Amino acid sequence: MQHEPLMLERTFNAPANRVWKAITDVKQMKEWYFDLDDFKPEIGFEFSFTGGDEKEQFTHRCKITELVPGKKLTYSWRYEGYDGNSFVTFELFPEGSKTRLKLTHAGLDTFPPIQSFARENFLQGWTAIIGTNLKAFVEKPLEQDQA
Repeated sequence: MQHEPLMLERTFNAPANRVWKAITDVKQMKEWYFDLDDFKPEIGFEFSFTGGDEKEQFTHRCKITELVPGKKLTYSWRYEGYDGNSFVTFELFPEGSKTRLKLTHAGLDTFPPIQSFARENFLQGWTAIIGTNLKAFVEKPLEQDQA
């Protein structure tokens, strides 16, 4: 179980193009994800950000490895100064006026066995990011994001 990828699925009351833009447009990502300096949905694009908890912050180093516009985005996810490399994949599945998002985070077992990198922490983090933050962002009325 520990070596299995972490997978979460959520269905949003929003069209796939809106969800895709939310996960690939740096301005929108800053509203629900992390404060990225830059992001371009292009294979090979590298980006970084800082995140963690009240005890410790980590510099995340990421590189886009797979892209199917409107459908799939994969990037590596590693931590500066630590061993290990993992991969985060967002897959979108249009379901009428709704969109099912499947998030897979593979390779968590490659990180050092410290509490900050425990599987439960990733599960809690992604559940909040995808199930709360992204859901609220893509389901808000359109007129709010015209500013």
